[in-house]
Parts: sequence; structure tokens; C-alpha cells
Amino acid sequence: MPDKNYVLTLSCEDRPGIVASVTTELAGMDANIAESNQFWDRQTNRFFMRIAFTAAEGTSKDDVERALKPAIQRFDMKTSLVDQSKKPKIVIMVSKFDHALLHLFYQIKVGWLDADVAAIVSNHEDSRRFAEHEGIPYHVLPVSRDNKIEQEEALLRIVKDTGADLVVLARYMQVLSDNLSKRLFGKVINIHHSFLPSFKGAKPYHQAYERGVKLIGATAHYVTPDLDEGPIIEQETERVTHAMSAEDFVATGRDIESRVLARAVKKHLESRVMLNGHKTVVFG
Repeated sequence: MPDKNYVLTLSCEDRPGIVASVTTELAGMDANIAESNQFWDRQTNRFFMRIAFTAAEGTSKDDVERALKPAIQRFDMKTSLVDQSKKPKIVIMVSKFDHALLHLFYQIKVGWLDADVAAIVSNHEDSRRFAEHEGIPYHVLPVSRDNKIEQEEALLRIVKDTGADLVVLARYMQVLSDNLSKRLFGKVINIHHSFLPSFKGAKPYHQAYERGVKLIGATAHYVTPDLDEGPIIEQETERVTHAMSAEDFVATGRDIESRVLARAVKKHLESRVMLNGHKTVVFG
């Protein structure tokens, strides 16, 4: 039986002995620490830590949790232990623009993203042919003011039935309800077409072009009931000039959106993102 790889993330009120208590327990199990990151938020006095380690042959997840229980109770830790041998599942939601969707699939294909796409959900038929080509279940859930609650319940059933760990809004052009955002908090990542806060509504890049901006970008964030105001995971900007057309802005924006979303998804799936109130702690 091969060694098992785990990632432990934890947060608690900061005080002496936290790191020592955790690493001592891991050493007692003959675990080998492969990577360790930590952060102390002085403003809130919260301590955050991520440890990737290899457990000895035959060590189960229950064994690890049992060994760490004294440290967890002593420091009142909020923890998450992930078995890296289990490939995470994602549900991707998309409308008509499929550039971010296609980029995610490419990064999975080349092995940079380690995930299985359990389903694609859309409010349009546009990506059905691609989904069928990839052998991925494709669910069309058209949304209107009259059926929004019903369709969101259908989405929740898909997430539950597939066992999805994460929902990715890959340019899904529908606003999720407050209820859905709360129920899936920390498990939905959106890509926003601007370096927030910026131009909202229709044709954001055309708005940026009309205003003569010099930087455009994209922001990946967790979805919350506050539209486009969720904790930010990843951002990128690129300089643009007066000599570029509105179509050049759009093309540049598409590239940035795809890259930023993929990086945010990767960091989440590798347990490198921890929520810290309205902010995130993102370990490299």
C-alpha cells in the first residue's frame, strides 16, 4: 500500500505552541511534512496554517484526525483535512461565452489542474456539442424571474448527486440568489470581467474603451449575496492603449479571465485558500 498524501488547513486564535503541537503529533505518526505555510493576522489575532504531508503506509484519514484531536481541542482550531488521493469533482456553469470553460478543460487535459468535471450546467444550448464530445453530462436550466428558485434547486440536486466539491462560474451570466449563495458559500468561484471595482453591466470592455482606461483585468472571487463583492482569490491586469480597438480590449479580457479563473480554481482545489472574514489568505 503506497503512502498517503494529505493537506491539513487550520485557523484559530493566535497563541504560542500551535505549530509545535501539530508538528509533534504528525512526527509521532511518522508523517513527513512536504510543505508548510503559516500566517498571523495581527489585526484579528487569527492564525492560519496549511501543511502538506505524507503519512506512513496504512495510515487512514481517521487515524490522522484522531492523532490531531488533542491539539485541535486545546487551541479550538477550525480544521480541514483533505486526502489528496481523491480527485476533486467540479461543476462548471457557463452561458454563451465559452473561453473560460475551454481553458479549464485544457488545463485539466494537460494535467495542470487535477480535477474531474462532473457536469456542465448552462442556461443556453451553446456548449452542448462540446460537452457531448468530452462525455460530460450537460444540463440546460433556463432561468427567468418566474422559475429562478426552481432552477436553483435543480442545480443544488446536481451538485449533491455528483458529489461536487466546487462550482465554477465560467462566465455564467446569471446572478445567483442570496439563498443559493449562502448555502454554497466558499464552494462557488466566479470570474468577474474587471479589476474590481470597475465597469458593471453589459459590455464592460466597451465601457472601458469609451472611458479610455489604461488597465483592464479580471477578478476571481467567492460568490456571496453581495453581487461581485465576495472574498477575492486571484486578480490580474494588463495595460492597454489608445491605439487598441474595443475588440482588442475584449480579446485581451478573454485571455485574462481564463487565466485568472484557472489559477483561482487550482488554488482552491489544492486547499491554498482560507477565508478570513471578507478577505482570503492565499498560500503560494
